[in-house]
Amino acid sequence: MTAYRRLLRDRLPRKTIALARALIGLALVHDRDGTRVAGKIVETEAYVLKDPASHAYRGKSARNASMFLAPFHAYIYKIYGTAFCFNVSSESEMEGAAVLVRSLEPIEGVDAMMERRGNASLRDLCRGPGRLCAALDIDRRLDGADLLRGKELWLADAGLVGTRVRKSKRIGITKAAHRHLRFYEAGNPFISGPRRLSP
Repeated sequence: MTAYRRLLRDRLPRKTIALARALIGLALVHDRDGTRVAGKIVETEAYVLKDPASHAYRGKSARNASMFLAPFHAYIYKIYGTAFCFNVSSESEMEGAAVLVRSLEPIEGVDAMMERRGNASLRDLCRGPGRLCAALDIDRRLDGADLLRGKELWLADAGLVGTRVRKSKRIGITKAAHRHLRFYEAGNPFISGPRRLSP
């Protein structure tokens, strides 16, 4: 059985790029109604200050308000009208930056994940931001959650060592697309995107 240790606030960097790298290898845990699902974070993208690809670029709104919280809170939004994306707020309160978690490697609660994802293959359960939110039952209800102190959705150290982190361009954006702000665990089969982006 996997042992999860809660992270102290000084365990993670606040700066967006450093946080995007540091999240690789940590676990995202969701406890709800007696069921625990969890996955190892294997792919992230940084959305930094003054980033034209960021939701915060034009300022604070009702949709992106959680990006402006203190670091390590959940920012969750809906895309394409059907899927959710999970982010971790970064920098300082009221600045507006976050790290998108793009993919997880399932480590606990696989049966529950498969039920939620329509019996998708193990590799595809959490491979991509919308898929991981569906598998972990993450939606706007959890927007703004404190990811270090929360009892339902939280980040943890699960002792997952040996991570080799590499970086590439971000996926699916047109603005500031040249910037290498995507981070991933090299060789992990659960990362998303074109194979050429993840050598």
